[in-house]
Amino acid sequence: MMAEEYCYASADEGAESGPHIPFVLERREKEEENWRIAVSHQLKKQCTCSSERAKAQVLGFFPILKWLPRYQLKDWILGDVMSGLIVGILLVPQSIAYSLLAGQDPIYGLYTSFFSSIIYTLLGTSRHISVGIFGVLCLLVGQVVDRELALAGYITESSRNNATLGLGMGNSTGGPVCDRSCYAIMVGTTVTFTAGVYQVLMGLLQVGFVSVYLSDSLLSGFATGASLTILTSQVKYLLGLELPRAQGWGSLVKTWVSLFQNLGQTNLCDLVTSMVCLAVLVPTKELNDRFKAKLKAPIPFELFVVIAATLASHFGHFEEEYGSKVAGAIPTGFLPPQLPSWSLIPNVAVDAFSIAIVGFAITVSLSEMFAKKHGYVVDPNQEMYAIGFCNILPSFFRCFTTSAALTKTLVKESTGCQTQLSGLVTALVLLLVLLVISPLFYSLQRCVLAVIILVNLRGALLKFTDVPRMWRVNRLDATIWLVTMATSALINTELGLLVGVMVSAFCVLGRTQRTQALELGRAGHRELYEDLASYKGLQTQPGVAIFRYEAPIYYANQSLFKKALYRCLGLDPVKEKARRRKLEKHRRKQEEVAMTTGGEGGTKGKEKELTTTKVFLPNQVNFHSVVIDCSPVLFLDTAGVNALKEVYKDYKENGVQVFLAQCNTSVLESLNRGSYYPDKGMGEKERVFFTISDAVLYAQSLSSQNGDCDTSC
Repeated sequence: MMAEEYCYASADEGAESGPHIPFVLERREKEEENWRIAVSHQLKKQCTCSSERAKAQVLGFFPILKWLPRYQLKDWILGDVMSGLIVGILLVPQSIAYSLLAGQDPIYGLYTSFFSSIIYTLLGTSRHISVGIFGVLCLLVGQVVDRELALAGYITESSRNNATLGLGMGNSTGGPVCDRSCYAIMVGTTVTFTAGVYQVLMGLLQVGFVSVYLSDSLLSGFATGASLTILTSQVKYLLGLELPRAQGWGSLVKTWVSLFQNLGQTNLCDLVTSMVCLAVLVPTKELNDRFKAKLKAPIPFELFVVIAATLASHFGHFEEEYGSKVAGAIPTGFLPPQLPSWSLIPNVAVDAFSIAIVGFAITVSLSEMFAKKHGYVVDPNQEMYAIGFCNILPSFFRCFTTSAALTKTLVKESTGCQTQLSGLVTALVLLLVLLVISPLFYSLQRCVLAVIILVNLRGALLKFTDVPRMWRVNRLDATIWLVTMATSALINTELGLLVGVMVSAFCVLGRTQRTQALELGRAGHRELYEDLASYKGLQTQPGVAIFRYEAPIYYANQSLFKKALYRCLGLDPVKEKARRRKLEKHRRKQEEVAMTTGGEGGTKGKEKELTTTKVFLPNQVNFHSVVIDCSPVLFLDTAGVNALKEVYKDYKENGVQVFLAQCNTSVLESLNRGSYYPDKGMGEKERVFFTISDAVLYAQSLSSQNGDCDTSC
């Protein structure tokens, strides 16, 4: 491929007094590789097998094999053990509580936290995040579970049989395949398995970059809206009401209407217990947050409340005497593996996709946040694999969807965590509970579990106090937050995420649609050009108008670019061309009238023509050249190049030259491929310059050579 030459104007100080001397910049030769050769090379690279490549693949897929041999036992073991113990203790009541949110029995929440802690330790690249039960995902899973239970004929929770954990065993009467609890976990594990498959496939396709499209304001608004839905779903447990979960759009409003309609059936025992637990947990949580810098580890008030409430319920016979709903039998040990229900996958495939996206986005955003804070790097694609297998493998052991959780991650970091070895310590704590302690929680009231969920929503709900500050800092981000939050809470949780993504995309697109055209002036004798409307003391250049459009020029805004340019310069060449044609047509008509009348009538016709011509004179402009500053133009597509070509052609027909300045390499390539440059045989000079000063000096020297400097077009 031959090297191309681009001619740029020289900007030396003597250019104004002497002739303008151009110089030639020769571009480097770029050899375009044949696509067949490129594909063959990539296939050979990917398919080549060697011991080094196999070792690298294994180490890459199991990051623990990299950091465990370099583990600093004396320096790190104490922090990892302490953080693992504290997180494990906190996870016991939270795992039981969030099982309620996901529509499952308490034992399944413990299973989920146990398996996810082990798997992420083996596959994850973050040293600090805690992977396990997350409230928003539990809500999404619970909505799917309740919908499928209703479709299968399980209408109310009264049909739940906690003592029977059926494993898909049919009965002779032709009834349901298994009881409500069994079918609920079957739906939950199928959703989890499908979401994990989506995440692993996204990892194989190397689409970890999608996380950058989910902004912090979008995720925060989505989490806050989902938190409102979670809060609403737990109020019925605080009041001791047996109400089915509202389905479809507007579930939050439907739930509140149902709550007010059934207030008369409130269980006073559950209500009093809820108020007492709230009165204890809310201030103690605040104390933990306020003195976290002085405390070596947060005090596990949740566990203390659970123990005290369980003892009070057991010895007070709350279930028998007052009809209070309790957790029920929680078996010990593990159940044999079970395959997901393949027939349910088509029903939950769409729901699982949104759950997969939310789980991955939360995990990657948290892992990158803590990696940046502590100075190491995480791999988004490996995180996709890790969280995917944290869903696929545990789904065979009756677990539901997991992701990183901010609250437990903050606890983990603040208690001295150094590596994911703390996850194994957490798993050991949960294993002890699963094998020995879990039956002791039989008498634990469900309202206590609901209180634990509500108290852990404080962080998300406090985001409402940040709205005024967000509005002052960036109104666009605040709008995205508000729209996403309102849609997630008032309409539908999954729809809220989709609407948030669409609003973010439209906001980015809208920024390119609302870009203002700026007329530039020079600051003193420096080669600095800025907006005349924004700064004082800037000087315009004689005979040259300088224009800047601060956005890419592409198909969606190319017409807006031309309109902005014409409006800013005060000269629309298209309208001017039409005006001149109309004027010419009128002049010819006047000449015909003059020729037909003759004599004195002809003289009067000429005077009338002169008067009419003055009416159609073009607007006077004080420039003969236009310089477009392309430094903010990141890219051009075909429509953008064509727009620049049209601007050049239309202005040239009106006697105005158009020059481009400060184009980046990508824009130059697009101009070259789009045939923007004139043919060399036409005798025209190059129209692209390094700097604005180059373009201005060249335009002025060209005008002075033609003897028409400072004339009107």
